[in-house]
Amino acid sequence: MDLFQALILGIVQGLTEYIPVSSSGHLVLVPWLLGWPDAPLPLKCWCSGNAGGVFIYFWQDIWEIVQGVLQGLFKRQPFGTFEARLGWLVVIATVPAVLFGLLFKDFFESFFSAPIYVGVLIGIASIILVIAERLGSRQRELESIGWLDAIVIGLWQVITLVPGVSRSGATITGGMVRGFNRPAAARFSFLMSIPALGGAGVVAMKDLLESGNLMAELPALTVGFVAAAISGYFCIRWLLAYLQSHSLYAFAVYRVILSIIVIIVALLRG
Repeated sequence: MDLFQALILGIVQGLTEYIPVSSSGHLVLVPWLLGWPDAPLPLKCWCSGNAGGVFIYFWQDIWEIVQGVLQGLFKRQPFGTFEARLGWLVVIATVPAVLFGLLFKDFFESFFSAPIYVGVLIGIASIILVIAERLGSRQRELESIGWLDAIVIGLWQVITLVPGVSRSGATITGGMVRGFNRPAAARFSFLMSIPALGGAGVVAMKDLLESGNLMAELPALTVGFVAAAISGYFCIRWLLAYLQSHSLYAFAVYRVILSIIVIIVALLRG
């Protein structure tokens, strides 16, 4: 993979990780549509670039959460403040996807080799965004989040292990189904992405080290990492502002259109 391809795919990863259209699905479909070679390990490593982008955007929130957790442990009141409670709830919400990812790793990764299935799933998964808008009361702020909310949102994240579903779309939907408004649901979803994406990046880097291709892939990895971090940062800023007064329907329409395009291309290619 050359540096131009790495740049484009890094930007795609950064933009589509937080917009609810599926980054993993786009990283399968874009090379397939353009006739580029697959590069699964570097693409997974770029997930940590997204984690860097969300870390930069939410650095103050993260610092307050870390302080709250440490102070809570020191005072033997681990859930004494909202920040401390939020930190632990992010951890709780991350557990289901970690467990399922470890247990069914090979099953979920098998989808990456079938672009047509990913394209169809992107269209089908648009239903998730419709569910969020139809069933969500959108009355609650993030300060009211509790243990049951974190568990429910965490279970929604499990289905995002399949390329095409969208981690942000499913977790935002989980939050809205629990009654949170769009910005609050998105904020918790983005905070959840830090351990999820960071962990995926570490695992992929480990696989890359074991393959012995690190030095060969390092230039493309660096370009993709930086592109994903920068584009992800600006995407988060835009999406949080957008969700203040707009629904998720536009993203559902985009997913259906993309799915139709993929099916047409697959049929034309035979």
